[in-house]
Amino acid sequence: MQDTGKNRPRVSVIIPTFNRRAFLLEAVNSVYRQSCADWELIVVDDGSTDATEDVFCGLPEVRYRKLEQNHGVSYARNRGLEMARGEWICFLDSDDLWEPDKLKRQLEWMDRNPDCRACYTDEIWIRNGVRVNPMKKHRKYSGWIFRHCIPLCIISPSSIMMDRRVLEHIGPFDESLPACEDYDLWLRLSLKYPVHFLEEKLIVKRGGHADQLSRKFWGMDRFRVQALEKILQEEDLMPEQRGWVMEMLIEKCRILELGFHNNGKQEEARFFSRKKTLFEEQNAGRQHHPA
Repeated sequence: MQDTGKNRPRVSVIIPTFNRRAFLLEAVNSVYRQSCADWELIVVDDGSTDATEDVFCGLPEVRYRKLEQNHGVSYARNRGLEMARGEWICFLDSDDLWEPDKLKRQLEWMDRNPDCRACYTDEIWIRNGVRVNPMKKHRKYSGWIFRHCIPLCIISPSSIMMDRRVLEHIGPFDESLPACEDYDLWLRLSLKYPVHFLEEKLIVKRGGHADQLSRKFWGMDRFRVQALEKILQEEDLMPEQRGWVMEMLIEKCRILELGFHNNGKQEEARFFSRKKTLFEEQNAGRQHHPA
C-alpha cells in the first residue's frame, strides 16, 4: 500500500465484486451518498462475466480494476489494498450498503480518539428482503475484543475502518482461505490492537442470496480451524489467550467430526477426530506445565 499521490484522500473504500452487477450499483451509490466526501472508491472486479464493467460507464471518481480470472475475495481485497492511497481503509461488500453518515461518524471518533487505530459499527440485517434481529451470540464488544472474536466473526468487513498502518503491521487477507478470511484477519487485528465499537447501525447487511460464501462451502469451521492454528504461532499470544484458542479448536474439531460423520464422510470425520485428540493432549500438557 504505497502512497503515490500528493492529494491523499482520508479514506480508501475497497469493494470486491464477482458477478453481482445487480447489487453492485446500489453499494456504489451508498458510497456516493456519504455525508463525508473525502474518499476514494476502488472497485476490484474478480473476473466477473456478467458485464459488471458496464456499471462504471459515466461514473466519476471510481478506480476500477478488472482481474482476468476469479481468484476469491481475499485476493480481490488485497489488490485493492495495493491501490489504496487513503489514511484510513474501509471495505464494503458488494451486496451490502452504507448509511449516509457511516464514514463521517467513524472519522469523528478517530479524530476525537487519536490513539484508536480501528473501529467498527453496528449493523442492520436483511435476509431475503426481510429485516431480522441478530442472535445474542452476535453481540458486539469494544476494546480488547480478542476473546470475543474466537467463537465467531463479530466484525463485518463492511463496518470496519482501520489505519492503513495497522494492515501493514498485521498483514493483509489470507489468500489461501476460500472463506472465513475476515475471521482470520479479525483474530490478528484484535490480538494486537483494541477495536472500538460504535453503537450506531451504519451498515445494511443483505443476505440470503445463493452466491454467499456461507452457502458455497459446507463446514465453514474448517477454515476457522486453519485460522486458529495460525494464531497459535503468534509470539504475542499470552498463556490465557492460548488457552482460549485451544479450547475453541477442540470444540470446532468436535463439531466438524460430528458433522462429517453424520454426512457419511468418515475420512474427514477421522481427520478432525485426530486433530481434536491432539489439541486435547496439548491443552492438558499446557495446563499441567504452564509457561
